[in-house]
Amino acid sequence: MFLVGLTGGIASGKSSVLQVFQQLGCAVIDVDVIARHVVQPGYPAHRRIVEAFGTEVLLENGDINRKVLGDLIFNQPDRRHLLNIITHPEIRKEMMKETFKYFLRGYRYVILDIPLLFETKKLLKYMKHTVVVYCDRDTQLARLMRRNNLNLEDAEARINAQLPLKDKARMARHVLDNSGEWSITKRQVILLHAELERSLEYLPLRLGVLTGLAGIVSLLYLLTRYLLPSP
Repeated sequence: MFLVGLTGGIASGKSSVLQVFQQLGCAVIDVDVIARHVVQPGYPAHRRIVEAFGTEVLLENGDINRKVLGDLIFNQPDRRHLLNIITHPEIRKEMMKETFKYFLRGYRYVILDIPLLFETKKLLKYMKHTVVVYCDRDTQLARLMRRNNLNLEDAEARINAQLPLKDKARMARHVLDNSGEWSITKRQVILLHAELERSLEYLPLRLGVLTGLAGIVSLLYLLTRYLLPSP
């Protein structure tokens, strides 16, 4: 199995692309969902966040108030770095658990939906392929204004707060251009899925694991023959 990191930008169409991959039967892991999961009450990251930032970041039911926490770290790099130190190891652990489940089920690759894949670079080293859902800036602006009912100034501010899609496209191995008709984008997704399915990059890890399991079974068999008395 190998990992495919998929990212995009606001109003680029990433969610729609992910839906097509899921319809094609692909394994998809949403890292944002994992990030929300690991900070739930009862998890280590939740306790450490409260210790670091205080009870003011909690809602009445004990959940993390994401808006309050976000406001606390927005203009404070040190506090943002502290939050990342707390949450990123837990996110990676959950990500690997989910990935292993798909490995056991025989999937050749897993898509990880990672909004900040190129901004943080924390997970890049684990990705065999990187995919960016791209659209040109004018299209992005028009879609965002229409979708969120924003004026031009507010829409531009939101887009400018992110790494430009053209920069992400330069860093990615694959680019899905969603600037035009959706039918064209959908065909790109189908073709990329076929390419990834044909790839043999999943074989080394799978063969290595199978070889390791075969070795363990052989060792257990020899130990059993040695330790148990013959009839």
